[in-house]
Amino acid sequence: MCVGLIEVAHARTSGVVLCGVSGSLVDVEVDISAGLPSVGVVGLPDTSVGEARWRVRSAFASIGATWPAQRVTVSLAPAEVRKLGAGLDLPIAVAILKASEQLQHVDLARTVFIGELALDGHLRAVRGALAGVLAARRDDRIIVPASCLSEIGADTRVSGASTLAQVVEILRGTTPGERAGARPSVRPEHPDLSDVRGHHFARHCLEVAAAGGHHLAMVGPPGIGKTLLAERLTGILPDLCEEAERDVAVIHALAGRGPRGCAPPFESPHHSASTSALIGTVAGARVTPGAFTLAHHGVLFLDEAPEFARPALEALRQPLESGQVSLHRSGWAGTLPSAFQLILAANPCPCGMRGESDCSCPPAAIRRYAARLSGPLLDRVDVRVSLRRPLDAELRDPDPAEASATVRVRVEQARERAARRYRGAPWQVNARIPTGELRTRFLPDASGADLLNEVERSSRNLRGPDRILRVAWTMADLQGRDRPSSEDIAQALGLRGAATAWAA
Repeated sequence: MCVGLIEVAHARTSGVVLCGVSGSLVDVEVDISAGLPSVGVVGLPDTSVGEARWRVRSAFASIGATWPAQRVTVSLAPAEVRKLGAGLDLPIAVAILKASEQLQHVDLARTVFIGELALDGHLRAVRGALAGVLAARRDDRIIVPASCLSEIGADTRVSGASTLAQVVEILRGTTPGERAGARPSVRPEHPDLSDVRGHHFARHCLEVAAAGGHHLAMVGPPGIGKTLLAERLTGILPDLCEEAERDVAVIHALAGRGPRGCAPPFESPHHSASTSALIGTVAGARVTPGAFTLAHHGVLFLDEAPEFARPALEALRQPLESGQVSLHRSGWAGTLPSAFQLILAANPCPCGMRGESDCSCPPAAIRRYAARLSGPLLDRVDVRVSLRRPLDAELRDPDPAEASATVRVRVEQARERAARRYRGAPWQVNARIPTGELRTRFLPDASGADLLNEVERSSRNLRGPDRILRVAWTMADLQGRDRPSSEDIAQALGLRGAATAWAA
């Protein structure tokens, strides 16, 4: 028996694939061995990853590299994770260059590559590049398409390249590559609260909701100002912190949206939106964020809320409690972040004119209309307000109403007090205090405790008093008090019970 030696050249690089709205590192290994010329990609690649061998081969010709006339095996690890997207083109190309000894004296350790290759060797932007950068290790060097730099922002680890040839120059040290500046943190223009005439109580409710991160429901006739108020909520919310801004940028980049500023996002889906459009969709292993996730760290506004499909409305229950959505589909299961502030707007009856002289809706129709928003859903809304037409004197008042900037100062001060109180805790706003902590560490003063005990004795709902106490903490923060008093409890009780607009 004669035994011959088979020469094997081996190289290894790292790339990134998407898992939900986050990235996951992938080791790309390449073996070049004797045998008939062929290219095999293993490790659960989808069609776009399997086609990378043709894009990489054409890109080689554009830089004058030689394609190996041997058997090329590309392994993507971990093998049990589904790989999708064209972002692995670049690490595959670099690994083959290294294995075929066309990229000598270059250390690829601790280097992550992200990018799709065009046939002429140019690098194209890929979906979720920022998520890939965040998934890389702290001491990794990262090379991405230059067109992704505006999404990624300033990061000393990241170098941008426009072509495969430029990537080779960066690895050889002949060029540092392109660098990105900081992501734009300019606050975009928002409609101003000074546009709202009258509605002093509704403006106060909006301020309380902003200061404590509470959910808000508004009921009133058409054209009374519900949408006008809701669209001005983000204008009085504080800017996102650096971590929240980064999370929002990742999500919106995955959804194909461009760079955004530091203001909280505002999502207002149409009432015909399906449940999948709200919670997100999964096609194979590709996850597309829905409106709940796009509103993460921001506001989700459901105008004409009773017109939404019942399953879509009931899907709100989980994110309102946990701040995330659990998706279980064939081929993928995971959670999507959905910690948003919910604003509901609804008419009081089908014709919208209940309480006016020209409403002709029978009581049965009003009850059916009100039942479209279930009790368990409304029970999770802390602040409820019924809107009525402002008085003529309020509409003719020559003095301008407070601007958004003025109200935002008070909101920021209230949130700063809450942040100091919750320093080191995983929550930063009153609406997110866990029940166990609320009842042991964050109790009202003696007068407030007495009134809260009376509320508990008369309430059949165990969740209601806790939500009243959370709103009371917000009232105390706005007033600069250290602990909620009976006055704060009473005001919170009034805000929670103000919009029983369909009762009777």
